Amino acid sequence: MDDTTDGMEACSHCLPLKNQVAGFIRRNKVLRRTVGRQRVKIQELEARLAKLEDRLRELEGPARATAANSSLPPSANPIGVPSAVVKRPTGRGIGGQMGHEGHGRTLLPIEQVDEVVAHRPMRCAYCGGRLAAGAEGRVVARHQVMELPERPVVVVEHQAIACGCRHCGKESVGGIPVEVKRSVCGARLSAMMGYLSARMAVSRRQVAEILSCVLGVKLCSGSVCARERELAEALREPYGRIAGEVRGSEVVNIDETGWKGAARWLWVGASKKACVYLAWPDRSGGAIERLLGEQSRVTICSDRFVAYEKYPLERRGLCWAHLRRDFQRCVDRRGASRAIGEEGLEICREVFGQWRRFAAGEMGRVALKRRMGKVAAWMGRLLLRGGKCVVEKTAKLCRRLRKRQEALWRFASVEGLEPTNNLAERMLRGAVIWRKKCFGSFSKGGCRFAERMLSVIATLRLRGREVLDYLERAVSAYRLGRPPPVMGR
Repeated sequence: MDDTTDGMEACSHCLPLKNQVAGFIRRNKVLRRTVGRQRVKIQELEARLAKLEDRLRELEGPARATAANSSLPPSANPIGVPSAVVKRPTGRGIGGQMGHEGHGRTLLPIEQVDEVVAHRPMRCAYCGGRLAAGAEGRVVARHQVMELPERPVVVVEHQAIACGCRHCGKESVGGIPVEVKRSVCGARLSAMMGYLSARMAVSRRQVAEILSCVLGVKLCSGSVCARERELAEALREPYGRIAGEVRGSEVVNIDETGWKGAARWLWVGASKKACVYLAWPDRSGGAIERLLGEQSRVTICSDRFVAYEKYPLERRGLCWAHLRRDFQRCVDRRGASRAIGEEGLEICREVFGQWRRFAAGEMGRVALKRRMGKVAAWMGRLLLRGGKCVVEKTAKLCRRLRKRQEALWRFASVEGLEPTNNLAERMLRGAVIWRKKCFGSFSKGGCRFAERMLSVIATLRLRGREVLDYLERAVSAYRLGRPPPVMGR
């Protein structure tokens, strides 16, 4: 090797080694970057796995959603979950108990009976002598039998008659009234068809089948739809009146449920004497403005769904039944969350116990407010402690409740407001069954029929009025071009 030159540069054997080392260094840098990216990806996957494990424990562990700790109905409970209501054996036999108050069917007054069949004795039960056919007697026992005629529908044929004039010899034709020609179904039959759909959750094909098999009326499902459209138009004004009465109420219970088809959600606003339904395309607060008006001063009772946050907190009451389920969910999460949930359930029991005493008349409004004030202070301490819980979902629940604490106790000071949203949920139950059986409404006309029929039926039932009679009078008034009947109070 020449001493005057650099060995590494001059040596022909070292140059390949130098290139090889440089290649190793470059590959090492690439590998380091790859390892760094993979390490970050592994950390992301580990975090995702931890979330999925938490989710799995939430779904399959003790804290999974059930009817006892969430809004799931009992029918949707996971397999193996114990019933939310455990009925303990009482030791009594099944059926009516000795000494209970009877609820037998009462006999109709004699003037409402269509036919009377008198059963007279032919001979004397003591001496055997023949009794006179026209002998006087008295009624000692009555028994009424109800029967369905072979064809209970009355068919009336309207004929246009042409008569010749004896003076000029020309014929004049009588006209069938326009209101008669509107439909082949009378007002009461049309009302019954809508009632079967909206109240009894019967599909249109099944309505047509009932008409054919039971009443002897041959109609297709298209005729049922036509009668529904007529009913929707006949109830336009009554629906507006009901909506106005709900907006004018001091307290309204509000809830919503899914409604398949053209509208995705069915909202309900219920007061003590009126109930209005609204098919709305989404679950936003726009439905609340439509139900109550933009400048509403109504106090509402609802759950804690985000859509209700637009409504002023000082005019809101929160449902304690939902809160009780949330605290039960905290208990089911176990760990540090269990103590928070158990204390929350104890507060719920205290609230419902005091409310029952108030509803029974054992205490007045002033006493209720005083006692709820003490319970509110207890709840405030619990929520403050729960907001620092290491279980994030429990801490999040407590922090959210702290922001809305005043709405939890609104029922104690507002007349007519209850601690639960049970009224609105009961009003939705029939609509939910109808949706499950008939899949909602797939047209705007179907949505209008659902809104108006459900509103009128629910309002009439709240007021103790006959539904079918009112629907019949509404259809008759619509066909004659007259104002619809008044529902009464």
